[in-house]
Amino acid sequence: MIRISQIRLSCGHPQDALEQKIRKALRLESDVQLRSGFPTSGLTTSGLPTSGFPVIQGKNRTSGDRRTSGSSAGAMVYRITGHSVDARKKPQLFDIYTVEVETGLSAKKETALIHRARNKNVTASSPDKWRFPEQGSEPLLHRPVIIGAGPAGLFCALLLAEHGYRPLLIERGKCMEERMADVEAFWEGTGPVSNHSTPDSSESAAEYPVRGFTPNTDPDPNSNVQFGEGGAGTFSDGKLNTQINDRTGRARYVLQTFVEAGAPPAILYEGKPHIGTDRLRTVIPNLRRRIEAAGGEIRFRTVCESFVFEDMQTSADMSGNEMSGEKNSSDSAVSTLPERRLKGIYIRDLSRPSEPEFLPAEAVVLAIGHSARDTLEEIYRLGIPMEQKKFAVGLRVAHPQTMIDESQYGTGDPAILASMRLSAAPYKLTAKASSGRGVYSFCMCPGGYIVNASSEAGHLCVNGMSDENRDSGWANSAIVVTVGEEEYGSPHVLAGMHFQRELEKKAYKMGQGSIPVQYYTKFREAFEKTHLSVSLSEPGTGYCTRPLEGVCTVTGTESAKKQETAEEKRSSSRPCQDPPVFAARGACRTAPLDKLLPEGLTRDFIEGMEQFGKKIRGFNGPQAVVAGIESRTSSPVRIPRGDNLQSTGAAGLYPCGEGAGYAGGIMSAAMDGMRTAEAIARRYKADHWDKN
Repeated sequence: MIRISQIRLSCGHPQDALEQKIRKALRLESDVQLRSGFPTSGLTTSGLPTSGFPVIQGKNRTSGDRRTSGSSAGAMVYRITGHSVDARKKPQLFDIYTVEVETGLSAKKETALIHRARNKNVTASSPDKWRFPEQGSEPLLHRPVIIGAGPAGLFCALLLAEHGYRPLLIERGKCMEERMADVEAFWEGTGPVSNHSTPDSSESAAEYPVRGFTPNTDPDPNSNVQFGEGGAGTFSDGKLNTQINDRTGRARYVLQTFVEAGAPPAILYEGKPHIGTDRLRTVIPNLRRRIEAAGGEIRFRTVCESFVFEDMQTSADMSGNEMSGEKNSSDSAVSTLPERRLKGIYIRDLSRPSEPEFLPAEAVVLAIGHSARDTLEEIYRLGIPMEQKKFAVGLRVAHPQTMIDESQYGTGDPAILASMRLSAAPYKLTAKASSGRGVYSFCMCPGGYIVNASSEAGHLCVNGMSDENRDSGWANSAIVVTVGEEEYGSPHVLAGMHFQRELEKKAYKMGQGSIPVQYYTKFREAFEKTHLSVSLSEPGTGYCTRPLEGVCTVTGTESAKKQETAEEKRSSSRPCQDPPVFAARGACRTAPLDKLLPEGLTRDFIEGMEQFGKKIRGFNGPQAVVAGIESRTSSPVRIPRGDNLQSTGAAGLYPCGEGAGYAGGIMSAAMDGMRTAEAIARRYKADHWDKN
């Protein structure tokens, strides 16, 4: 196989241009047939065909060593394996492709073809192929149990099921269909009545107006944006990129599995692949059905309440577990605990009143996600080793998508973008505040929504999500700062979780149950007035002064004022829409968000926003809307594991995925689930447990 990289074509190029480039790179004669290795079935959201381009017809070349590939004997077959957009010379934009070509030639003749090309971008290719390991010899008396049906749990269950282990996957939340109904009811205010949303009498409705309904519901604690089939990633942008340098083929397996379950084939080659919340709602149930067809069992509305070990002490001493400056009791308990082996877990059926049921198991995968706080508290109580971990907090910021498109592509005109087959533009921003902290964008959602992602009554957090087409008209991203023990105020292993909860409780009260929102310029001005004698914004940042219809414009710097046209000056007198109008799911209420985060973090956030305003015109301007709080960026703890992927203090317990501190997104979590399944398979045979 031959790989051709760095194929450069203008965005909007004719569909036969790619084949012409391939022919030129390989110096193919005109009678050599070249065809796509994928069926063409429409365009993706980026405008590319779902899996390649139409076949270029030509005469078959007679060759004794040419093999038949697909439906056309003697054809060379190409597949797009990489695609990105080069916008460095915007508004001139270029598609950059990588393709792999199955030549049908012998290895010797294929090597000769590469040498004849005399092109550094034409190389031999041998794609990594993932293989499941050989099974171990140790008897497995009970089927493996997986806790959590997010990406880590689903892919762990899938591999074990398809290799004969008949795993049991338990999920505290509901199946996708029922979960969607619960989340929609929560967003629309038609769920169970809340006991926490009584407005603060000191804050009048006139001062803090609400958009949408007045919230009177709490999320179902076990069926919400965080919990349920698919995990928290179901309500996100569905990004499938990963920072992992994977040479095992796991990443390709995950992407291919998603495509087989109904994801767009373009995720196999896009440089920034994504599925979208709406498409994930189909993909995840298809994975469930595949697991069940292979012999796995899935029980929804089933929660793990505790763990049972052999040679286990009754419990860790709880007297020192308060949030204090002293080391937590788990740290001292771990060093004295004997080697422990898992015997099983206690589970409870949440669909009906029931007592805990003991489930024997010697292999349990802990894929609980980053929000299963009650499970983490139980793990701590039992003295299973855990470590405090840094994570990031901040606020989510929304802008008109046209503003981002204009900055990234050089135009925000929908017609021009459509002609170039471009979808909503993303961005990735980093800055360094004067405090030394890094400030960066996280989980950027082009054409997306800011959503109420709460999972606990009386607490509120937000997230961003996009549908497959990314067509809401608004871009949003979390702008976050990394926090750790210094911000937590304690070395306690659960201090980060406590820090999260306190911020979420404050956000809930501030928004009176709604998402608290504020124009960024008002946010900045309020903070400067309260905390600073000088402005954090710098003259000449030149933010965009063209408002959306009905959205207020706040006076900018002197240099920005001079750039205003007469029309822009007339626009600046338009009244504010309060609360701000942007793409959101769940009620919103104007609130003094400048008082939400600790002062130092707010200062860093503003400094980052001002720096970002120099990179994307208008980013720190009057059309920017902030919403809070972004607090679930990753797990606040890590559960240490050894080379065998088992807990360092509990044999048979396999910490896995984002909740255990070993992943940060859909792809890395799914791949960690695969690694965990492999670790179980290397130890155990699949056919030794009691099947009755």
